[in-house]
Amino acid sequence: MIKTTLVLLLLIISTCINASYILIPMDSGKQKNHLKAYGIAYWVLQNDIEIEWLLNYRGGSFLIPQNKTIEEECIIRGVSYELIADVQANQIKQRIADPEVNQEIVKLEKVPKIAVYTPKGKQPWDDAVTMVLTYAEIPYEEVYDTEVIQGELPEYDWLHLHHEDFTGQYGKFYRNYKNATWYQKRQRETEERAKTLGFNKVSQLKLGVAKKIQEFTVGGGFLFTMCSGTDSYDIALAAQGLDICDYMYDGDPQDPTAQKKLDFSQTLAFKDFKLVTNPLEYEFSDIDATTDHKVPEQQDKFTLFDFSAKWDIVPTILCQNHTNVINGFMGQTTDFHKELIKSNVLIMGENKALGTARYIHGELGKGQWTFYGGHDPEDYRHFVNDPPTDLNLHPNSPGYRLILNNILFPAAKKKKQKT
Repeated sequence: MIKTTLVLLLLIISTCINASYILIPMDSGKQKNHLKAYGIAYWVLQNDIEIEWLLNYRGGSFLIPQNKTIEEECIIRGVSYELIADVQANQIKQRIADPEVNQEIVKLEKVPKIAVYTPKGKQPWDDAVTMVLTYAEIPYEEVYDTEVIQGELPEYDWLHLHHEDFTGQYGKFYRNYKNATWYQKRQRETEERAKTLGFNKVSQLKLGVAKKIQEFTVGGGFLFTMCSGTDSYDIALAAQGLDICDYMYDGDPQDPTAQKKLDFSQTLAFKDFKLVTNPLEYEFSDIDATTDHKVPEQQDKFTLFDFSAKWDIVPTILCQNHTNVINGFMGQTTDFHKELIKSNVLIMGENKALGTARYIHGELGKGQWTFYGGHDPEDYRHFVNDPPTDLNLHPNSPGYRLILNNILFPAAKKKKQKT
């Protein structure tokens, strides 16, 4: 017994001494904090160290050259890691290289510069993306209308659109919040900003912003947006040159013929949708399937598609997770009616019970975009003035992992897609 114990100890010591790699596991039950693990990956890239992302291997684990400082950082942030030797790393890579195995290795080389389109003064918990970036300790810069119109977007690799309304209707909060101080202040400030930037109406300002974002994406940027930032963005592009805002939003009535004049060739994701013209209804169009969610919260799930890691690398990256069934969560825009999604758009996640799309992706020029329905992956119904979600209670959230996959995506070495 003593001899056996000594042999085991020697083996453990030998492995530690000969360890050449740090493996950050991302499978279920093996990672204490999935969200902060992405922060470690970003921090390593900041220090000019290349990472290998092992797609579909143990939930999308990360392989990093062994470094004592990285180990210490993992310990500080509460991220699980394993030390492995060259022989073990080579065995993993050989297995992944097998054509019959649905796994792939992608190198992460460049730390992406991140911008979040959000009004000044917003707290991190007002938006799921800024909240998870803060929690994962991934730095980002805030930009809003002024910075976008002045042409600053090309300085960034990745852009997230805050829970936003690009149609100029202030989120259609008028009915419930028109007398609220925050609503009146927001409208007043936005109108002043529009005039300062040379626009007669807020809707024209937001269209100008939308087109600048479109240029950013065409030029090679990566666009990510959630909740109402998805459909309201496409609606603004389709309605350019039209007045779809009623008098309480811009001082004059909307164009009653606007629906017939929508130009769907300008949109990224959606086609043939119908506007909700009632200014008092909390909805922009029939793209959104929120009203279809007439199921108990416990039964509201969506499923990620399984892609070929060796052939469909982009969606495989964006769907890395430790589970393919994710708890649903609501938003002003929760998910999308499939019949209104363009044929060239890739659906990556769907609510099978409702037949709706939850997570979609596409290309635009040299760039790419992802739309993700819902507001907060760990708050099923998030209302105005609700308390912030404490991500310390959700360190393994699969819904939040999808956001972080998108954040790391621009760091990946661009590999020509197989055809």
